[in-house]
Amino acid sequence: GEMYESTGRLGESSVRHVEIETGKVLKRRPIDASLFGEGLASVGGLLYQLTWKSGRALLFDRATLRPMSYGYSYPGEGWGLTTSPEGQLVMSDGTATLRFLDPKGMTEQRRIKVTDLGRAIRNLNELEWIDGEIWANVWKRDRIARIDPETGQVRAWVDLRGLLGSTRVGSPLEDVLNGIAHDPESGAIYVTGKRWPYMFKIKVTGA
Repeated sequence: GEMYESTGRLGESSVRHVEIETGKVLKRRPIDASLFGEGLASVGGLLYQLTWKSGRALLFDRATLRPMSYGYSYPGEGWGLTTSPEGQLVMSDGTATLRFLDPKGMTEQRRIKVTDLGRAIRNLNELEWIDGEIWANVWKRDRIARIDPETGQVRAWVDLRGLLGSTRVGSPLEDVLNGIAHDPESGAIYVTGKRWPYMFKIKVTGA
C-alpha cells in the first residue's frame, strides 16, 4: 500500500514515501538544488537515486530516507533505474542501451541493446522489472516496451494512448508518460507521467 518515488527538476527534486491509495506523502527528502533527480530503485534496505547529468547516484536509508554519507558515480546520463531478481541494478541513460550494475560501486557487469524487429529503441527512460521482463517508458511516447532482459528484444508493447484523457499539465513538453511501479505480491501495475495529477492502476489485456 506504499511506494517510494523520485521527483525531478532542478530545485524541486526529492525522494518521497507515498501512500498509494490517497497519494499522501508520508515522508519527503529534498536533494541538493543543483541536482535533477531521476530513476529510483531499492536494494538491501537502501534507495538508489540517479541524477540526470551529474553522473552521481545518491543513496538513502529506505526506512527513514536519511541520506547516506557516500554515493557512487557513473558515466553518461542517468534516466531510469530498476532492480533484477538477482539484486542487480538495471539503468537506462536515454540511449537504446540498458546497463546491469553491481549495487556495490555501481560497476557495470553487462549491457544489452534494446531492439524491436532489428530497430534500436532509443530514449529508454523509466524502468520496472515485471514478471521476468523489463518494462520501459520511451521518452515522448505513450507506449511501454516489454523487454527480454537477456536479448534486449522487445516482446510486446503496452499501448497507453489516451490514458490521461483531456487533462493537461502546464507544459506540453512535460506532459509525457514516465513512471512505472509494480507490486509483485498483488500483481498490481501503476503508471503515471511527468506532472500528471493522477497515478493509474492498469490491467494489461491482449497478447
